[in-house]
Amino acid sequence: MERQIVLKKDIKEALQKVGMRKGQHVMVHASLSQFGFVCGGPQIIIEALLEQVGENGTIMMPTQSWKNLDPAAGVHWEEPEEWWQLIRDNWPAYDKDITPTNTMGAVAEMFRKWPGALRSDHPARSVAACGKEAAYLTSNHDLSNIFGEGSPIAKLYELDGYVLLMGVGYDKNTSLHLADARAAYKSKHMVTESSAIMEHGQRVWKSYETLYVDGEDFVDIGKAFEAQCEVMKAPLGNGELCFMRQRELVDFAVKWIEQNRA
Repeated sequence: MERQIVLKKDIKEALQKVGMRKGQHVMVHASLSQFGFVCGGPQIIIEALLEQVGENGTIMMPTQSWKNLDPAAGVHWEEPEEWWQLIRDNWPAYDKDITPTNTMGAVAEMFRKWPGALRSDHPARSVAACGKEAAYLTSNHDLSNIFGEGSPIAKLYELDGYVLLMGVGYDKNTSLHLADARAAYKSKHMVTESSAIMEHGQRVWKSYETLYVDGEDFVDIGKAFEAQCEVMKAPLGNGELCFMRQRELVDFAVKWIEQNRA
């Protein structure tokens, strides 16, 4: 396919086509490289998103820094095991103003420092938000409660928010982890994770219990969801936008998981 050029007006037209409107609260997952040459890079995508929802809306993105997890979990797979304890002892404590994202893409990496954006306190699974409900969405992101009730994605559900996939698939759709937390299935279990954080002014290596999630069936959930529910789509450059109601997605996924997951 011939590489296409994408202008800001093209992004706004695509957002309008999928039904993104003023006052909406939207979780966005974006891959800049999927659209061709985006003239202005991540900046014009963020500008278009914020302009589309307006001052009464909110944009939220995952800004995860999952390298700040225990090496035994596989996050430092390229490093030898004899270094693991050194990593535990020396990895910098999470600082929401400084800590970069890991594989979240150029758009999320720019968004975390966007004027007015707020970032949650989770050292490995943070989100950033900008707009009317940014403070509500990013506050009190508990170490153990990454994706469950009271988490940023559960708060988005309470706000009857939306999900926008920009050039990515359902394997990147973080809202499905709320369905993980709500569904009942036999293999559901907790795990111990650890991260470097600041506690009482000191850097500590902190362990915490949280729900085990991996998202290995999220693509299958997405296919089933699109077969039964409305997902608005629009082309953008070499890629595609997919827009959906988060409540509808999560409610569908809870039932799917309970019926299909061991």
